[in-house]
Amino acid sequence: MTIDSPPRQNLGISAYSWLKRDIIRGVFQPGEKLLMSRLKERYELGIGPLREALSQLVAERLVVAISQRGYRVAPMSLAELADLYDARAQLEGMMLKLAIERGDDSWEADILAKAHTLSKVMEVNSPDELLDVWDTRHKAFHTAIASGCRSPHLLQVRQGLFDQVERYRHLWLRETVFSEEALERKRQEHAALVDVILARQASRAADMMREHLMTPVPIITEVMTRRGLA
Repeated sequence: MTIDSPPRQNLGISAYSWLKRDIIRGVFQPGEKLLMSRLKERYELGIGPLREALSQLVAERLVVAISQRGYRVAPMSLAELADLYDARAQLEGMMLKLAIERGDDSWEADILAKAHTLSKVMEVNSPDELLDVWDTRHKAFHTAIASGCRSPHLLQVRQGLFDQVERYRHLWLRETVFSEEALERKRQEHAALVDVILARQASRAADMMREHLMTPVPIITEVMTRRGLA
């Protein structure tokens, strides 16, 4: 290995990040066989880092290993959509109740800061950049809320569910982020949620969070049906 060559571990991380992003964004379709020759050409990486990435994505249920036949992108279904979103909504509702019980002034301040950043209108150079900026800030807002539960194990379970739901979320994002009307509805939902959280109304906040997190399901269902993914 030359001095300029990146460490093998970094290659594995890069392969994982790039491949996961492409699966989430639909570059590789559900059920599609992931040919090693195509992956090597696309990412300019060797078999070792790619196998590491594929193994990690199998663990995250985004890729399926086929005995002696390589790998395929995991299928998507309306049943999985409903189950993932319900599990996530139930978990986040419970975590929000705990956060309201345990969160302090700095937790409230972080929520307010993340909500403000999310609500700001930013000039961006492309639709994809708009999607990336909004989604990053949206994730940060919800993570700030959940972090008040102060439970590393619950936060880890939450992250696992989030990883599994990402492909479905992306279908919703593309329908939402490019619609000013849809974004305005989200701004209003976020503002109402923040008000109830700061008022420390735990039961009401948990109900609102569950309802908020389930709103994408009908939209994703329609998109999946339209694209023949259902």
